[in-house]
Amino acid sequence: MTPATDTPDRPRRLVLWCPDWPVVAAAQEGGFGPLVPAAVFAANRVVACSATAREAGVRRGMRRREAQGRCPELLVREHDPARDARCFERVVLAVEALVPGVEVVRPGLLAMPVKGPARYFGGEESAAERLVDEVEARIGVECLPGVADGFFAAVLAARRGAVVEPGGSAEFLAPLGVEELDQLPAHEVDGGLVDLLRRLGIGTLGGFAALPAADVLTRFGAVALVAHRAAAGLEERPALRREPPPDLAVTEQLDPPVERVDAAAFAAKVLADRLHAELAERGLACTRLAISARTENGEELRRVWRCADPLTPAATADRVRWQLDGWLNSRRGEPRPTAGISVLGLFPDEVVGAGSLQLDLLDAATGEADARAGRAFARVQGMLGPDAVLTPVLGGGRDQRDRVRFVRWGDERRPALEPEHPWPGRLPAPSPSVLPESPWPVDVLDAEGAPVGFTERHRLTAAPHRVVAGGRSREVTGWAGPWPVAERWWVELLAVGELTPASQVPPRSVARVQVVLAPDAADPEADEVALLLVHEGERWWGHGAYR
Repeated sequence: MTPATDTPDRPRRLVLWCPDWPVVAAAQEGGFGPLVPAAVFAANRVVACSATAREAGVRRGMRRREAQGRCPELLVREHDPARDARCFERVVLAVEALVPGVEVVRPGLLAMPVKGPARYFGGEESAAERLVDEVEARIGVECLPGVADGFFAAVLAARRGAVVEPGGSAEFLAPLGVEELDQLPAHEVDGGLVDLLRRLGIGTLGGFAALPAADVLTRFGAVALVAHRAAAGLEERPALRREPPPDLAVTEQLDPPVERVDAAAFAAKVLADRLHAELAERGLACTRLAISARTENGEELRRVWRCADPLTPAATADRVRWQLDGWLNSRRGEPRPTAGISVLGLFPDEVVGAGSLQLDLLDAATGEADARAGRAFARVQGMLGPDAVLTPVLGGGRDQRDRVRFVRWGDERRPALEPEHPWPGRLPAPSPSVLPESPWPVDVLDAEGAPVGFTERHRLTAAPHRVVAGGRSREVTGWAGPWPVAERWWVELLAVGELTPASQVPPRSVARVQVVLAPDAADPEADEVALLLVHEGERWWGHGAYR
């Protein structure tokens, strides 16, 4: 095998993945065997299920009623992240007995540098096999190893039990479907990007990685750039890690020492807030967190959590609480502290610039700056009225203007209708980046110079060839659509007579088309421009532009 080499953008990693870990953890504490069909649910949907449940047709994301309909004997357990972390501590201890520097990504997933274990055990494959055997022997849990350049590639390799040759991550990822991007954290990538790539004809990670990074950033945004780097076998973010200042570590003396997780949870939240306040003042964010504890008898405990995306205060407090649960509530016969925890500490082992943490200004709790912003908004409302500060909320709708509503600062920001609800006739992504105050009139002409219209079946009478607006004409180089919408069509079916106030709103029938216009011949420095055009009332209107 070619010797393993690490580069800043492609660090060589060994990942251990325990399949269906929420179900495995539930089985360990519930005492049922691996052959029992079981599923773990959160918000009434399947989070994970056992192999026997999958054989009966149960799938992740399925509603409880449907899952129980397919498998009537299904054993149901509620999702408990603390239980997952508590049980996973046993796996971490088994691996840590052979390999130092283990990082917990999440319960069920471990990562570590592969160079040291490969040297000690005589190769990457030998090291992976040794760790799998150790976990099986000590815990009785099956896990799959993966080795590759870059964390994302290593995770996908672990899901296939593969060892990817050094330098071969891009080739390994290329034929995989873009749906594998769902393995990235939800904070980094949402399902909308995967659906959009499919509609654009990009079905593989290799096809996505072949796009220029600059074009991905300008077209899809910073979130898609993270996925683009991962698809190319690189680290999700560029290697801009900084050495954390030593004074960033925060510790708390617990007097009296605590032996219960609920008693330590408050101290964990206080420490998390202090740590992130210090990071915010220096413009930093934490991507690898070390949690340490010292007991009253002098025992030292330490665990490192690796985070694919920079931590928030709430995420930090959760990981501290999970880790304390794993230390203080270990099973009988397993090593556990002999006394209560007297000192608790958080150490940011790895930090990045705060620009890597793209949080919502109005939702993120990143320290004193957010509290000051909230007080300022409340003061403006006190002087100018409650409607002086409004927050945009994205909801459901067919048009871009219908999807955004404004609520008063301080009111609940939950959308009236969730964006993911079905909206027949909704304009597909991407959305226009520029929306004018009011639509502007345009003329759409065919190749013969005749106006383009619509048939009764909402078909274009001819292909758009030229668009005229404001006395300037530009040629159409590409177009997509149309997407017709017929709203309140039932009004025409009402019987003649007195109408209710709700039915007095007339029906509305429109069709949307996306067009790409060639550069303006009168302006040599002009670029192509894409527009959203709407046909309504026997004429065309410009409703938005894509920049």
